[in-house]
Amino acid sequence: MAQFYSAKQRVTTKQRITVTIEDLDPFGQGVARHNGKTVFVSGALPGEQAEITVTEDKRQFARAKAKTITQPSPQRETPRCVHFGVCGGCQQQHAAVALQQESKARALSRMLSREAPLPVRVDEIISGSPWGYRRRARLGLQWHPKQQRLLMGFRQAASNDLVELKQCPVLVPELEALLQPLHHCLSSLNAVKRLGHVELVLADNGPLLVLRHLDALSAADRAKLERFSHEHRLMTFLADGSETLQALQATEPFYHSFDLQLTFSPQDFIQVNDGVNQQMVAKAIAWLDLQPDDRVLDLFCGMGNFTLPVGKCVQNAVGVEGVAALVRQAEYNAQLNNLRNVCFFQHNLEEDVSRQPWAAQGFNKVLLDPARAGAAGVMSHIVKLAPERVVYVSCNPTTLARDSQTFLSAGYHLERVAMLDMFPHTSHLESMVLFSKT
Repeated sequence: MAQFYSAKQRVTTKQRITVTIEDLDPFGQGVARHNGKTVFVSGALPGEQAEITVTEDKRQFARAKAKTITQPSPQRETPRCVHFGVCGGCQQQHAAVALQQESKARALSRMLSREAPLPVRVDEIISGSPWGYRRRARLGLQWHPKQQRLLMGFRQAASNDLVELKQCPVLVPELEALLQPLHHCLSSLNAVKRLGHVELVLADNGPLLVLRHLDALSAADRAKLERFSHEHRLMTFLADGSETLQALQATEPFYHSFDLQLTFSPQDFIQVNDGVNQQMVAKAIAWLDLQPDDRVLDLFCGMGNFTLPVGKCVQNAVGVEGVAALVRQAEYNAQLNNLRNVCFFQHNLEEDVSRQPWAAQGFNKVLLDPARAGAAGVMSHIVKLAPERVVYVSCNPTTLARDSQTFLSAGYHLERVAMLDMFPHTSHLESMVLFSKT
């Protein structure tokens, strides 16, 4: 005899409660308290009363979404982007820019204070235009078989699906204006189903495009791309997955920094926010108090974003970077700008540096700009150099706080702290700190 079982349908009820938002965390979430537990609420701002739905309930905290705001904050803004709330690019367009900056500065102060003997305060906020600031963007490309069309855009929040962009107010206007005509051009290609992604970059000599394609392009497709590039005065590069790009024109992109002309490959890292980057470099030079007889070491130097401007002010500047292509570009730019007192070395700074040819030189000032992992591998060597001043530029306050402890334990003083609003409306928190030793 056969027996049939009917599985009971599992029913889950999302808890709905009313809370008062007390703070804003660096990720754009409101912070509330309920029954002694911290609740992080997306879509809510300090001072607001909100009816929320709990989406994740842990022992020490919970996460929730705001369903109804009963008392809107005067610092609540209407998001400019029609994709806000779906696109994963921005998290804080609903908050006034001043509130975003204040919440990030408070978070930075809290994180640094945990490792310091005295409370650390943020001395200044370095910012630029909150809109139209992003000069570089990578857009995903997906062929949608059911709709029989190409999707182009950023990833949705917590998803691999794309948000089809028609506008993006954080992009520089020159790149935003390309979104719809570029989508139309790519949709007309024979290879439309075999495209990977597209990168847009604004150089000082015009916009450039990098198209990742999965199969070889036909002569007809190349002709369409060449016509599009000519029409929009666009430097176009094709990426087939190999290490080298194929340029459809012979133009070399560049940008200016401190009267220097810096050329770059489309594959090279350059700072996305040019306005804040210029201020950041100027602030680093001022904090280091550069003198003509100084010898400066710049670690994690990239293509010389700091090293080359510093070289204009000092006797000798040395940059060290792990990516060989960036070192080659930095060397080329030093020659291009006739900076003979600047040199570069390639080395993985997570490995031992004691036997490197640059390591024993007598540097009296140091600058470092590591990736999110921080600079744990080279901190002990910096301390051995005993520089008078150190400027640490960080894109991760957690590793900055950790590495700061090494300096403080070695007798350095934390002199200055700046929050860099490099990515307005997002959860990214960047900063720079000055350590000095008398």
